[in-house]
Parts: sequence; C-alpha cells; structure tokens
Amino acid sequence: MTRTGGRPDLLDDLAALGPFFAVSTHRSGIRPRPPWHPLSELAESDGPLTRRIDATRAALANRAGRHAEEIELGVAASITQLGLVARLIAPAIAAAATGHRLGIQPGEIWWQDTLGGPVPLSVAAASRVVAADGPLEAQTLLDEVIAPLTAQTRRLINVSSQVLWGNVASAINGAAAQVATRRPDLSRASWATATALFASPHLGRERQSPGPAFRRSNCCLIYRISASHPQGICGDCILDRSD
Repeated sequence: MTRTGGRPDLLDDLAALGPFFAVSTHRSGIRPRPPWHPLSELAESDGPLTRRIDATRAALANRAGRHAEEIELGVAASITQLGLVARLIAPAIAAAATGHRLGIQPGEIWWQDTLGGPVPLSVAAASRVVAADGPLEAQTLLDEVIAPLTAQTRRLINVSSQVLWGNVASAINGAAAQVATRRPDLSRASWATATALFASPHLGRERQSPGPAFRRSNCCLIYRISASHPQGICGDCILDRSD
C-alpha cells in the first residue's frame, strides 16, 4: 500500500507518535489488493472476528506458557477488541488534534490480519479541515465503526458490554495521553478530542473524565491470565491499587 493521495507531513507526524498511530492511505473508492481486507468484515460476518479471537487466545496462551483452552474466551475477546479499538482510535485522535481528516468513515478502512503488534491500517486519503471538524470525524468512527465491532464481539462471546466499552474509554485516554506526551503542542487539542468522545452515551458509565490520572470503571480482564495478578493489571485499571 502506498501513500497515494495522502499528506506526507501528516502521515509522517502520525508515524512519529508510534506504531499505533501510523497509517497508510488509499484513494477513496479504490479497493486495495490482498492482503488488505475491509475492516467492516469484522462486524458484518462471524468468521473473521472469530478467527482473530482464536488467534489472540493462542498467542496469549503461548506468552503465558499455557494451553489455549486454559485462556477464557471472554479474556481473548476483550483483548482482541481492545487491540483493534486502540489501533483505530489512535490515529483519529492524533489527526483531529492537528485539524486533519483521515478518511476513517465506514467502508474506507482496510486492515491486514496480522498478530504481534498493531495491525497494518489503511484509510482514505487525508486532507486538511477546520480544526473543529476533527472530533466530529472521530465521533463517526466511534458510532459507525467501533460500536458495531464492539456489538459483534459481545454477540460472539459472552463478555460484558461494560468491559468492552471500558476498553474503548481506555484506548481513547491512552491515545490522547501519548499524543500529549510526545507532542506537548498538541496536548490541549488531544485532550479536548478525548473529552468530546467521552460525551458519547456509549461511555456514560465512565465515572472519570479523560486525563493523565484517568482510571477506568472496570477491567479488560487480562489479569485472569496471570497467576500473579499485579503483573496483569494495567495502569488505568480499577483494580490498580498502586496509588
């Protein structure tokens, strides 16, 4: 995938923030060739998301030195959804903070089903917009891409919607925090975008606003893999008692 039609300055800026922010671009309406697949397939059919959850389960088991059957499907489903959501929301928040549109509308996002890091992601060609439009596009991503993916995850595997939407909140806050840390000049804009997304009814159960001290109202469940729970508790988890 080339960066055809994208803005090199924006794409380079995104890549500089880390692998969860980097994207390739394609011309709107053009169907990329394999190994690219439409991200919409994850929410529209059972097979791709089921295979992704199974692969994540096997990878988690291998990392923990356990058999795949010993890893709860709910844990694998939660971690799968969290990884995909974090991958999607990070470039959206960063682009919004700089006043760009990334072309992250439904039907314009393509991915490669790989493990071992952030999945390769391609979006429609980037363009400059009025800064105030940035959070609106991120909200479209939340409502029309992330919400169906989250609903499909819950439909396939019996995992709490509160856990799954807590994953979304964690991903939003984490992306804004990374942008603010690596680009202090974008700190105010990144946190403003995160705050705008937290106004979504989907995130109404979160008791705290986004910020450096954010603590989500639930847990992604990864602690259930580790025999020593503190090793499997994230910094924004409700179970973290370090402070």
